[in-house]
Amino acid sequence: MEDRKKEHIHLAFEANVTRAQADPRFMYEPLMSAHPAGQAEPFEFLGKKMKLPFWISSMTGGTQRAGAINAKLAKAAGEFGLGMGLGSCRSLFTSDDYWDDFKVRDFIGNDYPFYSNLGIAQLEELLANKEAGKIDYLNRQLKADGTIIHINPLQEAFQPEGDILKRPPIECIQELLEKVESPIIVKEVGQGMGYESLKALLHLNIAAIEFGALGGTNFTKLEQMRRISNSSIFEGFAMVGHTAEEMTMMVNQIVEQGGTKCKQIIISGGIKSLLDGYYLTQISKLPAVVGMGAAFLNFALKDYSELQKFITNMAKGWQLAESFLRVRQPE
Repeated sequence: MEDRKKEHIHLAFEANVTRAQADPRFMYEPLMSAHPAGQAEPFEFLGKKMKLPFWISSMTGGTQRAGAINAKLAKAAGEFGLGMGLGSCRSLFTSDDYWDDFKVRDFIGNDYPFYSNLGIAQLEELLANKEAGKIDYLNRQLKADGTIIHINPLQEAFQPEGDILKRPPIECIQELLEKVESPIIVKEVGQGMGYESLKALLHLNIAAIEFGALGGTNFTKLEQMRRISNSSIFEGFAMVGHTAEEMTMMVNQIVEQGGTKCKQIIISGGIKSLLDGYYLTQISKLPAVVGMGAAFLNFALKDYSELQKFITNMAKGWQLAESFLRVRQPE
């Protein structure tokens, strides 16, 4: 106790929080709850259960290191009850060398949602070749619950090896839903989606929308950085898009108008803190979980115990928010 008091005295002058730093999104209610005890109650999402509202967003696949990363992330998903999306499974259609990188269902178990991943360019090609059935085959082989289709027209445009989209992505998604049994999630890759795109998706019978909003890893910018000729003419394209908060508000507006068929969202992209994600899930009019990619990847590159600590602390923080914070509804 004496040591603790000494630390308090030493740190007191550095521990000030000004009024300007106060988070206006919450009412703090310190009298209304005890400290949370035990684990949170499981809930249903994507037809499966989850123990925590955290989604491991799609990142990478098809490289030697990716196999070990996917296995570690899948093990954590199974231990803590998270949902998980794989990185692009494109390589599995051209080679048998990478299946082991993606076959991680046994680490997760069957209770929690687990999705494969393909790009919109690969989907367009499959549809053109009348091979949409390969998506159902892929999911059977991986024991996946469905497929995430990532939409990335600007990334493809600036990628030196990029594909040319010949059709509007919404047309391909509509056609896909008529040809496969697998549930489909649609996501962006770092710039989010505007009102018209969200409205079109929400009126389709897809399993969920993942935001991939502006503010996190931006693959348009990444591809511009890879170009040998990094022309300043195109710099502005990496700066356009929509934040997770802006997208949540747009989804709420569309839901209020009625007629939507998609009933769940994964809020990802630019989530800089646990409270950012907590706030957005609480104001969402659709059931929502928080998706993170780089944050999980950062700890998956370390010892597994570091990944465990990260998720344990996220769970503790979420429970504290539920106990002591009340969300101020946006006007």
